[in-house]
Amino acid sequence: MAVTKTPEDAYTAEPFVPDHGGLAALRSAAAGCRGCPLHRDATQTVFGAGKADARVMLVGEQPGDQEDRQGKPFVGPAGKLLDRALEEACLDPVDAYVTNAVKHFKFTRAEPRKRRIHKAPSLREMTACGPWLAAELAIVEPELIVVLGATAGKALLGSSFRVGEVRGTVLEREIHGRAERLVPTVHPSSVLRADDREAAYQGLVADLKVAARALT
Repeated sequence: MAVTKTPEDAYTAEPFVPDHGGLAALRSAAAGCRGCPLHRDATQTVFGAGKADARVMLVGEQPGDQEDRQGKPFVGPAGKLLDRALEEACLDPVDAYVTNAVKHFKFTRAEPRKRRIHKAPSLREMTACGPWLAAELAIVEPELIVVLGATAGKALLGSSFRVGEVRGTVLEREIHGRAERLVPTVHPSSVLRADDREAAYQGLVADLKVAARALT
């Protein structure tokens, strides 16, 4: 008896990405994405947010618990910390486009009804979601991409990416067929987990100041 395959078995969002339209069309289409199994447990797709003409694009890992519930990126504790760091680095959050490499919340929990615990997406899941990020880049055409953390870095720059080796530097790479400038840094959630939170926060701000200078 033949096994019936579902769209998520293919692990690619490509069939769901519209071939025309702007960010609103992408966001609407992404709400129905079934390109990988992550959609099954998530509350909703969390697409990018911001201006289509933003000069800088901030790319994180995936939505967290609050983002999954509210349907918006970077609205939880890490997002609030990121906004504060951006302002301190003289980068206006309002002028940035923010998104994630993976658009659905991946989590685990020890028992039913218990708190949902973030689980890092696999390379296969990041690759499946790649067409959405490629489409966002093609529309926004940012002057600079700020890479927030290892998962975002691997999604954009390959599995050999190590944030500690290149953070706070301006890289020039071809991403999804476009020449891009990127500044990698840590994900703001890692600052919240750090033993010395103030030192970690100042390190994030210093990296974002490199991004600010690269835009001048």
